[in-house]
Amino acid sequence: MTSLPDPRRLWNDGSAVEVRGTVVTRLTPGAEPVLTAESEGGVVELAGGMPGTTLVRLDIPLGGAVGYWHPAAGWDRHLAADWMTGWRAVGLFDSAPLGCLYDAAGNSLLAYATDRLVATTHVRFGVGERTGRFGIWLAVDLEPGEVCRIRIAGPGQPHADALRDLARWQASETPLPVPDAGRTATYSTWYSYHQDVSASAIEAEAKLAAEAGCGLLILDDGWQRGGTGGGYSGCGDWEPDSEKFPDFAAHVAEIHQTGLKYMAWIAPLLLGQNSAASRTLAELAPHARPEWRCHVLDPRHARVREFVVESCARLIEEYGLDGLKMDFLDSASAYASEMYADTAAEDWIPDVGTAMHTMLAALRDRLRAVRGTDFLIEFRQPYTGPAMLEYANLLRASDCPADAVANRVKSLDLALLAPDAAIHSDMLMWDATGTPEQAARQLLAVLHTIPQLSMRLGDLPAEHRAMTAFWLGFWRERRELLTRGRLRASRPDELYSLVTASDAERVVAVLHSAQHLVPLALRGLREAAVVNATGGDRIVLDLSHQADVRLTVSDACGRTVRMETTRLALGPFSVAVPPSGLCLITLIAEA
Repeated sequence: MTSLPDPRRLWNDGSAVEVRGTVVTRLTPGAEPVLTAESEGGVVELAGGMPGTTLVRLDIPLGGAVGYWHPAAGWDRHLAADWMTGWRAVGLFDSAPLGCLYDAAGNSLLAYATDRLVATTHVRFGVGERTGRFGIWLAVDLEPGEVCRIRIAGPGQPHADALRDLARWQASETPLPVPDAGRTATYSTWYSYHQDVSASAIEAEAKLAAEAGCGLLILDDGWQRGGTGGGYSGCGDWEPDSEKFPDFAAHVAEIHQTGLKYMAWIAPLLLGQNSAASRTLAELAPHARPEWRCHVLDPRHARVREFVVESCARLIEEYGLDGLKMDFLDSASAYASEMYADTAAEDWIPDVGTAMHTMLAALRDRLRAVRGTDFLIEFRQPYTGPAMLEYANLLRASDCPADAVANRVKSLDLALLAPDAAIHSDMLMWDATGTPEQAARQLLAVLHTIPQLSMRLGDLPAEHRAMTAFWLGFWRERRELLTRGRLRASRPDELYSLVTASDAERVVAVLHSAQHLVPLALRGLREAAVVNATGGDRIVLDLSHQADVRLTVSDACGRTVRMETTRLALGPFSVAVPPSGLCLITLIAEA
């Protein structure tokens, strides 16, 4: 990537086309953008010309814009000025090139995506103080004749619909299939045990997880030799710790006897300072992470790619694991610059995104040769863009221990980015000395995803076990609806305070803010479930028409507190529902 332009040039003129109010301008020399119109928007093609970076701007009048969503937004969803944001590298292992400017109704004003998912794109965005317009800038290195396609969605759609449509346009036509175990509630050892794992402890916990309705167990960091004391100084050898797991293959078989599939954690790009592997691979890991007591392997080297594939495949082949939780792949971003270039190396791949693509494809093909399509690979944010669905079939929200709001926001961001994938929450933990209502909010925050539990189930109080059993049962009965139905969420800058999932007959609405109305259109529905994920004891429904219904209200542990038949009138209707409770509405007749 040549030098990125001076910010003062971002609003310069250039050759341009307009797509439903969005102006797409090429700011560097080259062929004019070519537009292919669609009924709702259009696709703009940019062809490479002279060597160097191609810079393009997408811009639109501000109008009623209130926020901008992109996959790496985190908590920062406001309208930043163009000079505040700077350039961000986006590629295969970090985020994805798409975004949406939206208005106060949560509808899109400018939603875009590109088909450049592997090689690095540099992105920036923001409000032009002098222009009164919102701009998005994309800087890409295109070879002569190479084409980058930018799709612009038609404005006026709910932001969730626009983004999910764009993500499907970006997604691979050959995603990795998801075995059913990848769509079941999951137990993870991380927050419950951290590195203090052992065969006996995990086998006991697995039985309880299976009884609770889980179908998958993930053994996190600590199973491997050197996996003690925090940090990653032992990473790289990937051999079981013989004191914790005297016979790892037999242990895996024991977990399978409970009916659970079994995955293990691996951080294949980390090379610990105390590992035996560091003696032969140190020169291929120039980037140091002293706070982690390790270096990061550079995947642009063929030897690194071969080492990673062999390390991962051996665990599945030798021990009978069903898959891997692959951590810290985003650490490869250290090699997105030219700081560590080694163009003289054998089988060198200059672009780190392309190198990761090559490495992950080789691993996928190796596992397919052994397991067909019956294996599970988990990636977590931020390396969860649509292109990653060729190599992973579970995508997880990044770490946010006990933060229900963050888990909700991160997992919903993922659901917008990869609408057809198996989206997993971050592992759930809570205070076992708190009330079941408080504990339940961790689970209710992620009902729209596949929950990962990470509490010591045998130590939970009886009320917490009852709460967990009730809400996991609710989730299992509506799994397809919650995880694959039509998803709607309120504005991203309001942190998705109301989330709904619906199909032709049912709807589930999860209310996360006591100040938010719950709009309901009951016509044609068999059932509406409204979940009170707030600390309040009342919800307000906003009915689009009258209906005779049966209301069944339950508390956080599933105990019925009220059942009645009533007529719901047009407009607001207040219902007393306990905190972390459920109001189940069954339609009797439309009035």
